[in-house]
Amino acid sequence: MTSAGRTSADQGLVAEHTVYACVMGSRAFGLATGTSDTDRRGVFLAPTPLFWRFEKPPTHVEGPLPEQFSWELERFCELALKANPNILECLHSPLVERITPVGEELLALRGAFLSRQAHASFTRYAMGQRRKLEADVRLHGAPRWKHAMHLLRLLISCRDLLRTGRLDIGMAPHRDRLLAVKRGERSWEEVDAWMVRLSGETEAALAGTPLPEEPDRAAVEDFLHRTRRASAL
Repeated sequence: MTSAGRTSADQGLVAEHTVYACVMGSRAFGLATGTSDTDRRGVFLAPTPLFWRFEKPPTHVEGPLPEQFSWELERFCELALKANPNILECLHSPLVERITPVGEELLALRGAFLSRQAHASFTRYAMGQRRKLEADVRLHGAPRWKHAMHLLRLLISCRDLLRTGRLDIGMAPHRDRLLAVKRGERSWEEVDAWMVRLSGETEAALAGTPLPEEPDRAAVEDFLHRTRRASAL
């Protein structure tokens, strides 16, 4: 199959077998403005017989819509069990565009993916983003303010997840302050101090978090097994 043919076939999996689709980015976080894109994310279930071939189904697919990205169900669950921030946030979007019974069961398992591993994964991602911002400051005198805003948002989500055991991606209480950062109306020193404070609060929250040490891998595996079996039959 040619590259173009493979792309078309892969996008067909998204069109025909999506079990869950949502809007992410600023619109889901409550930080959208008039110029915000519509970022779509989704999960598709590749029919089980496709795994019986030498050429396996894709683990992820871009498109067919602009700013759309989807994962095959197993890959999505694998990343969620590792507390990948982007994946976990998808499970908590308030803007659901499409959902099937399999998707509803996936959302019902949201709690099974949450564990103290989120602290390490969110922190690791945040540190990488912060190094990029610091490089921008050294080279250009200022960071990319939109990226700075989203890093602050991530740190807030991580802190509150560890405090409550629940992931809430809505930023309505912090909207005005975060958008001021995006517009470059705050100094880097002020933004940096906010990041440092949030990191400290996150570390403090870890000590008393209600989250379990590990995600409920057995529950997720049971879900995948039943879903694959039903697809095969």
